[in-house]
Amino acid sequence: MTDGPQDGEGEGTWTRLRRRKVVQWGIAYAAGAWGFLQGLEYATQTFHWPEQFQQLATLALLIGLPIVLVIAWFHGDRGHRRVSRIELALLTLLFLLGGGLFWRYQHTSETASVATPPALLAAAAVIRDDKSIAVLPFVNMSSDQEQEYFSDGLSEELLNLLAQVPQLRVIARTSSFSFKGKEADITEIARKLNVAHVLEGSVRKSGDTLRITAQLIRTADSSHLWSQTYDRPMTDVFKVQDEIAAAVVAQLKINLLGRSPKSKVTDPKAYALYLQARQVGSQYTAAAFERAISLYQQALALDPGLAAAWVGLARMYCYQVLEGLRLTDAGIQLARKATAKALALDPQNAAAYACLGWIAIYYDRDLKTAAQHLEHALALDPSNLDTIGTAAVLARRLGRLDQAIALGGFVVALDPVNFNAHSDLGLAYGYSGRLDHAIAEYRTALALSPEYLGGHALISEALLRQGDPEAAVVELQSEVDESWRLTESALADHALGHSKKSNAALDELIKKYGNVYPISIASVTAFRGEADRAFEWLDKAVQSHDPNFGSIPFDPFFTNIHADPRWSLFLRKNGMAPEQLAAIKFDVKLPQ
Repeated sequence: MTDGPQDGEGEGTWTRLRRRKVVQWGIAYAAGAWGFLQGLEYATQTFHWPEQFQQLATLALLIGLPIVLVIAWFHGDRGHRRVSRIELALLTLLFLLGGGLFWRYQHTSETASVATPPALLAAAAVIRDDKSIAVLPFVNMSSDQEQEYFSDGLSEELLNLLAQVPQLRVIARTSSFSFKGKEADITEIARKLNVAHVLEGSVRKSGDTLRITAQLIRTADSSHLWSQTYDRPMTDVFKVQDEIAAAVVAQLKINLLGRSPKSKVTDPKAYALYLQARQVGSQYTAAAFERAISLYQQALALDPGLAAAWVGLARMYCYQVLEGLRLTDAGIQLARKATAKALALDPQNAAAYACLGWIAIYYDRDLKTAAQHLEHALALDPSNLDTIGTAAVLARRLGRLDQAIALGGFVVALDPVNFNAHSDLGLAYGYSGRLDHAIAEYRTALALSPEYLGGHALISEALLRQGDPEAAVVELQSEVDESWRLTESALADHALGHSKKSNAALDELIKKYGNVYPISIASVTAFRGEADRAFEWLDKAVQSHDPNFGSIPFDPFFTNIHADPRWSLFLRKNGMAPEQLAAIKFDVKLPQ
C-alpha cells in the first residue's frame, strides 16, 4: 500500500500524456518530419526525381507517427513501470503493420508506374502465354566472317516465317538481335523479351554447302524441346527454313489446320545478296543506304522477280529522302517505281502497300490514301510490326491519339528494345498532353540508343511544356544534333525572356537548315508570336514537302497563331482541318 496515487490515478488525459512525454515526442516528430519533407521537395525539384519519392516519404512518416507515440507512452516515464510482454507484443505488431503497409504502397506504386498506360498493359498481355517466341541471331561458324550476313539473314527469314502463324507471338528482329554478341543466358533473355520460348542455332557455310543447327528452348526451365542439324547444298536453303519453321510450330502444338508457313524460292545467289542488303540497310547510316542499294540492285540483276528486293530498294530511297540524303522528288519517284515493280510481281505484297502508305503520309500528305494502303497491308499481314508502327504514325497525324497510343504500345510490347518504337510512342503521349509518359518513353529510347538524335531535344520540349524552361535548357546540353539543339534553344530561351539568345539560335537555324527543316523555323516563330513569319515558313514547308509538315495541327508550339484567321484557312487548304481529318476512315484493330 502506498500513500500517493497510482500511475495516472487522479490525472487528466492531457496531463498524463505530457508526463509520459507523448506530447513532447509528437511535437518534435512533427517538426522533424516537416523539415525533412521540405528538404526532400527541394531535392526532388532540383534533381528531377520522381514524384513517388515524396509520396512514399510522406506515407512512411505518417505510419511512423503512431509508432513513435506508442514508444513515448511506454518509455517516457520508466520510473512508473516496466514494459509488459503484452505491450511489447503490441509494439512489435505496430512495427510489422506499418512496414507491411509501406511495402504494399511502394509495390503498388511501382506496379502502377509501369502499367499506368492502359495501351501498354493490354499490349504486353498478348505475349504472356506459352505461344510466344524470340528467334535469336544464328551464330556464324564459317571461317569467312563476311558470311555473317547470311546467318543473320537466315535467322530473320525464320522469324518472318513464324510471324505468319496467327496464333504465335513472335518478338521483332530489333529486340531479338539486341542480344547478338552478348553473354546473356536464357533466363535473362526471357525476362527482357517476355517470351516462353527461344529459337537459336548456328550456320556454317563452305562454298555451296550449308550446315545449319537449330534448337528450340523453353525459357521456364532452359530445357531443349527440339534440336536438329541439316547438311544441305545452298540450293536447299528454302527447304531447310520451311523444315525448321514446321518443326517449331509442331513443338508448340499450334493448330494450323495442317498448314505451315512456306518460304518463297528464288535464285540462291540473288537471295544471298538480298540478305546482305537487308542487314547492311538496317545500320541506318548514309553509307549503309548506298551499300544496301547497290546490293539490292545486284540481287535484282540476277533475279528481277524478287519482289522483296524491290520493296527493300524502295525503303532505302525513302530513308534517304527522310534524312536529306537524296533530293525529295527524285528519291520518291524512285521509291514509287520500285514499289510498283514489287506489286506487279506480287499483288499481295503487304510490305509494298505499307511503303506506299509511308509515302502518302510523309510526301503526298494524302492521309486518306495512306489509310487505304495501310488497312490493305494489315489485312494481308496483320502482325507486321513495321506496318503497325506506320499505322500509329498515321493515327497520330489524324489526331486519334488513343488509337496511336494503343498501336504504338503494341509495337513496344513485341519489340521492347526498339528505340524508334519508344520514341514514336512518346510522341503520341506528348501530343495527348501526357508529358510524364512521353518523357519516360524518350528516356527509354535514349537508354537503348545513347546516340539517338533528337532524344534529349524531345525531353527538353516536354519540360518546356511543363513550365520548366530552366530544366529544358539543361537537358539540351546533352543533345548532339545541331538542328534539334538550335530549334529547342530558340524556344526555351524565348520562354526565359532571353531574346538575344533566342534570336541568335533562330538565325543560325535559318542559315544552316532553312532549306531542310522549314517546319522547325515555323514552330519557333509561331511560339514567339511572330505570325507573319510563321505563315511564311509554313508556305515554304508546303513547297519543300517537309516530312514533318503533317504534325502541325497538333503541335502545341503553334498554339499562339491558332486565333489568326489564316490558320484555319491554311489547314483547310492543305486537308488538315479538324472536320477533314475526322472524315478519313481508318479503323485498324490490334492482332488477336
